[in-house]
Amino acid sequence: MKVAVLGAGVVGVTAAWELLRDGHEVVVVDRRPEPASETSYANAGMIAPGHAYAWSSPKALKTLLKALTRDDLALRFRFQTDLGFWRWAVRFALQCTSEKAAANTRRKVGLSLYAQERLRGVLAETGIRCGMRSQGALYLYRDPAGLAAADEKAKILRDAGVEVRRVSPEEAAALDPVYEGVKDRFAGALYAPGDESGDARLFTRELARRCAERGAQLRLGETILDFRTAGDRVESVLTDKGELAADAFVLALGCYSAPLGKKLGLDLPIWPVKGYSVTLPIAGSNNPPRLPGVDEDNLFAFANYGDRVRLTAVAELGGWDWSHRPEDFAPMLKAAHELFPQAGDWSRPEYWAGLRPMTPNNLPILGRGRQRNLWVDTGHGHMGWTWACGTARILADLLSGRRPEWDPVGLEPKAA
Repeated sequence: MKVAVLGAGVVGVTAAWELLRDGHEVVVVDRRPEPASETSYANAGMIAPGHAYAWSSPKALKTLLKALTRDDLALRFRFQTDLGFWRWAVRFALQCTSEKAAANTRRKVGLSLYAQERLRGVLAETGIRCGMRSQGALYLYRDPAGLAAADEKAKILRDAGVEVRRVSPEEAAALDPVYEGVKDRFAGALYAPGDESGDARLFTRELARRCAERGAQLRLGETILDFRTAGDRVESVLTDKGELAADAFVLALGCYSAPLGKKLGLDLPIWPVKGYSVTLPIAGSNNPPRLPGVDEDNLFAFANYGDRVRLTAVAELGGWDWSHRPEDFAPMLKAAHELFPQAGDWSRPEYWAGLRPMTPNNLPILGRGRQRNLWVDTGHGHMGWTWACGTARILADLLSGRRPEWDPVGLEPKAA
């Protein structure tokens, strides 16, 4: 079967890989000249079942209300006149109950554990090297009450099969010596030994190369404009460079899945949530963190790729704006420099901002579309790197008529 995968981020490329493994002919289409050039380009890089909490929660709703009048919070709000945003925001708010947050967290954890095993399998099969670190992650707390509350909250992760244990500042420093000189600043940390980190961009581009070696056609620098349908089938996709016919189509375009999905009669509740990252080169006498993690009081994440360290922060509810200014990164840089003064070469930062394709319940949209040969694999939010190999395998199983190992019931796309 000829399958056109629309999107060359980590989600689309992993889907292409699994479809190729199943024997399909695969064509990948993306408007960027290289794979992983948008949301997958410079994300946090953490594969983190130990931090897979639902963002839509009572606490998030309170923070968003504060963000209406403040601009110094990790969750930011930019006023929107777009009615699509307000429809999404209402759906998000309806998910912000304790019961729904717990249910969504359990689903996120289950998918994270399944997808992590699939990622390990792909890495073993392909031999791709992408700066993976697999010694766990540390989630740091400065306040004893905050640490105690986080330890209690982690019960939902433990009940779902994730190992999370509370460690003292001394134990954290033993796990990662970078904290030896600053351990007096912390009450302790939560340590998730199964969490990992790696460079999603490098992984995606290497996997795309292997897809091409297996015969996949990569049509990059080609913008998708519309679709040609007939009855209950998609006949072809129309691009700025022509028309592409296929037997099946996979919609994996992140944030852009929503407007294109409308053309196919789908209501995909995805809104772009902007995140910011800084990448520092590591050289000479630099002393970066060995393990990935999160400074929970300053709400920035960090990961070491061997030759670079990545810092990420902020979830900004705004529009489709990719732009950024130096001052957008100032709070993150200040907090990171105080914690890791020798993390990397601070004189050579690479700034980036990207759009996370966030759904109201923080779960992906996965399954058959309105047309019987249309499949959807999108809406991964801040978990694209964690989930991509899992949703790719699920998607390939569904397309081939097999029962997936992880049940995606309830994640199917809805008609408009």
